[in-house]
Amino acid sequence: MSTAAPRNFEPKQPVQLAPPKDDPIEKDYLEKCDANVPALPGTNTEYPTYVAIKGTVFEVTGNPAYAAGGQYHVFAGKDASRALATSSLKPEDARPDWSDLGDKEKGVLNDWYTFFSKRYNIVGQVAGATNL
Repeated sequence: MSTAAPRNFEPKQPVQLAPPKDDPIEKDYLEKCDANVPALPGTNTEYPTYVAIKGTVFEVTGNPAYAAGGQYHVFAGKDASRALATSSLKPEDARPDWSDLGDKEKGVLNDWYTFFSKRYNIVGQVAGATNL
C-alpha cells in the first residue's frame, strides 16, 4: 500500500464517529499510545493507539496497520504530519513540523487530515501544539 494521499475520502463501510473532542493530550501521553506500551500501571487497561495530524489526535486503535509490526506503525504515538505530507515511512520524518513544506505537500497533508477525520474519532489536541 502506498503512502500517497488518498483520493477517495469516503470510507468503504459507513463509520459512526463520536463528536470530536478538544481535550488536551500531553506529548508524553501521546508517545505511550503507540501500540507498544503495556497496560496502564495498576490496571488491565491498555493504552489506545493514537496518530496526530496537525495537532489533532485521532484514535486508530483496532486498525492493524498502526499496531506494532503494522505498515503504518511509524505514525503511532506521535504527530506524523511531516511524514504524511511527504509520503514518508521514515521514523525521522514522523514529526509535527510541516510549515516549511511546499503547497503540494501541504495539500497532501490536508487530504490525509480529511481522510482520517472521516474514519477515526478525534479524541483531542496535542497540548501546546503550534502546527495547527
